[in-house]
Amino acid sequence: MKTLLQNATIVNEEESFTGSLLIEDDRISQISRTGNISSAGAEVIEAEGCLLLPGVIDDHVHFREPGLTRKATMHTESMAAAAGGVTSVLDMPNVIPQTTTIDLLKERQRLGREEMHVNHAFFLGATNDNLEQVKRLDTASSPGVKLFMGSSTGNMLVDREETLRKLFAECPSLIMAHCEDTARINRRAEEYRALYGEDPCVQYHSEIRDEEACWESSRLAASLATETGARLHIAHISTMEELTLASPESGITLEVCVPHLLYSTDDYGRLGSRIKCNPSVKSPRHRRALREALSSGAVTTIGTDHAPHLLSEKEGGALKAVSGMPMVQFSLVSMLTLADEGVLTKERLVRLMCHNPATLFGISQRGFLREGYKADITLVRPCRHTIEKEEILSLCGWSPREGDTVGYEVLGTWVNGQRVWDGKSVRTDVKGEALRFVHE
Repeated sequence: MKTLLQNATIVNEEESFTGSLLIEDDRISQISRTGNISSAGAEVIEAEGCLLLPGVIDDHVHFREPGLTRKATMHTESMAAAAGGVTSVLDMPNVIPQTTTIDLLKERQRLGREEMHVNHAFFLGATNDNLEQVKRLDTASSPGVKLFMGSSTGNMLVDREETLRKLFAECPSLIMAHCEDTARINRRAEEYRALYGEDPCVQYHSEIRDEEACWESSRLAASLATETGARLHIAHISTMEELTLASPESGITLEVCVPHLLYSTDDYGRLGSRIKCNPSVKSPRHRRALREALSSGAVTTIGTDHAPHLLSEKEGGALKAVSGMPMVQFSLVSMLTLADEGVLTKERLVRLMCHNPATLFGISQRGFLREGYKADITLVRPCRHTIEKEEILSLCGWSPREGDTVGYEVLGTWVNGQRVWDGKSVRTDVKGEALRFVHE
């Protein structure tokens, strides 16, 4: 099976150039700047005027299965990912039952092989009492351990400092941490209940889960990582202060998520609880700092924190509406549109959404357009496109981007050489592969 994509603008490894790319079976077999690639036996796709990118690797998704399938399933959300040019996802453990044992992790991996239309891997979740499970983690088949230092349900909140120190000291893999100070959030919630009733208006969400809650928790995580030598990736930072914690020399890296780059507290009036997420969106000055950090090197990856909920669950205010939003289908076109607005270059976008996730997590043979690498590829056409409800593939059936006009549409997504998305529909017979991780 051969596919020739010719005369595209290839964006890869800090440069853009006009060229052609040949897929043979599941690999990239040839890349040419001259276009001089034989088309014999190949399906030829004329891509003049389009961007050809490595498939996006989203390092932060919640696909909800098992246990929360009224909101989303691996099947539906991986279709949404494919339609958005995302070819690999790293899925989080706060499902039902929570992925906090090796046996439960293996069960999710089995489901992924059966249901996912993109490549996939799953985090093991940390708790106050599962360190022995963490120490048994197969680091070749899992990207790492997800640590909730705030904002979690059940027993996944780890807030005992002694437990945290042991986890940081003995974890065999990267730790990806959700950092918010729960004690401060609880105090602020009680204060706002006293002032505004049981469910204050949603705009107070960003005052209850404020900058200080993020900073105190992230600072503690960074301190523990420095003290123990742990590899720490702080998830979805939302404040300018947290940017100062980036320290690749000591193994501390930062993720910023698309919602915090798109939205600020100014958008509550327009979108209400649809943009309620944890950590909360912050003021425009924080959003501006996060955008600037995309180019400064402080931020390592861009994820989505794709977290679908039913619209009925999003009703209410700061304390009753659930937090999280679906974003995986529109993350790439949203970021490309920000690139056109001068927020970052397209080359930098590809670095943060494709190259860096592969390098940070040690994802083998993906994240770059290189001869011999797996053919995970996205073809994007510049055009003005208004996002309509009818095109949303997430099971929840809504997006905060509905009605917004972006500057691009995804024409094709190839996963291991197979075109899973053709610009109109997903080939559901295509299954992604379990990602493998290589650690030097």
